[in-house]
Amino acid sequence: MTRLLIIEDNPELVANLYDFFEPLGYVLDDARDGVTGLRLATQNNYDAILLDLMLPRMDGMTLCSKLRCDYQNPVPVLMLTARDPVDDRVQGFALGADDYLIKPFSLRELDARIQALVRRAQGRQVQGTLKWEDLVVDASAPQAWRQGKIINLTPSTHKLLLCLMRSAPDVVKKHEMEYLLWGDEPPESGALRTHIHDLRQRIDKNFTPALIETVHGIGFRLHKPCGVSEE
Repeated sequence: MTRLLIIEDNPELVANLYDFFEPLGYVLDDARDGVTGLRLATQNNYDAILLDLMLPRMDGMTLCSKLRCDYQNPVPVLMLTARDPVDDRVQGFALGADDYLIKPFSLRELDARIQALVRRAQGRQVQGTLKWEDLVVDASAPQAWRQGKIINLTPSTHKLLLCLMRSAPDVVKKHEMEYLLWGDEPPESGALRTHIHDLRQRIDKNFTPALIETVHGIGFRLHKPCGVSEE
């Protein structure tokens, strides 16, 4: 049974989602504006959130940012939008969205994407922490544990590590990481490299295997051990 929050102001689309998902066993809540959606998202426990970008009272980007930054809530978020600018998608992922679907969309595809996000989150998240292999990260405080040893993080390395954990094993692009740390005004080109080096020193230097992998020309991801197949 999957508990799903729908934050969408189009009543016809919301009705279609109820008609499709309830017979599949989903438990649904919905909000028609961003303020109500954020309140429900922070007061209840959901397995995933469907989030429209163009909402009254608070837009989807702002809601996602508040959910991640102000409330440190790691619930999977799938953004729904009628727009398809690359900048929108980049900004959404940088603010903590887990997936992105363009309207109109197939309800069967939406169901498959939700279930994939839920499976991934259930494999990583335990009582306010995120887990990947032998690395456990506190979702709300800048600290982690690996092989029984505590690792202190800076605010920046904590943000980057949470981003990598939530996306694992997928690649996080460099410009997404830069937006996460500095918004629309990133500093000189070597600044991100410095933070990644700092993060590697903290979580990889004294441990085997190294978890942070560089995907040259694209970005970074957490190492996927050999022999583990993709979902």
